[in-house]
Amino acid sequence: MEFLTPASMAAAVSALLCALLVAATWSDIRRYRIPNALVYGGALLGLALNTFLPEGNGFASALPGALGWRMALYGLGLGLAIMLPLYMLHAMGAGDVKLVAMIGAFLGPHAIVYVIAFMMLAGGLLAIVYTLRTGSFRRMWRNLQTMMLATYFKAALHEAPVLDAVPDSAGRLPYAIAIALGTFIYLGLAALGHRDVFYFYAWS
Repeated sequence: MEFLTPASMAAAVSALLCALLVAATWSDIRRYRIPNALVYGGALLGLALNTFLPEGNGFASALPGALGWRMALYGLGLGLAIMLPLYMLHAMGAGDVKLVAMIGAFLGPHAIVYVIAFMMLAGGLLAIVYTLRTGSFRRMWRNLQTMMLATYFKAALHEAPVLDAVPDSAGRLPYAIAIALGTFIYLGLAALGHRDVFYFYAWS
């Protein structure tokens, strides 16, 4: 079947990942919650697609195709490992961490590093825009100073740093928006032919 080319297969997988991210974002916006069924099912789907589809260098690469189950598992694990400390610091919800791990299962360990970098950039910009729009930027800045100071003193006392909740909250931004935007930026740049920007080193 001529339509089952590597490019069309990769486009279909990317579209599926984007659909999962839109569903997760919508749920996070409406209920501040990302369903476990979505992230667990999506992670298993990412692993299965990377296991059974024809092999290549990844669905967003110049040679589109599956990475294999081992690299997909590495991607899931790396996404989890990078984000888990933020969850332990109470800086990110468990659903957000699992969503990033799901993306790693689709895109692999190399891509998830860049997705997280774009996600952090998008999250910071969104937070600034949100607080400026709601008039709570100064409150957010004070909260950030308070949390960083508390973390410093806990570290000085050899206690585990925890970003405790502040009494005067500046509001809550559904972080799935930033995660989705970070992924879309990565996939968009790859689709536009800027894949070489992401390949400073190779995974073996």
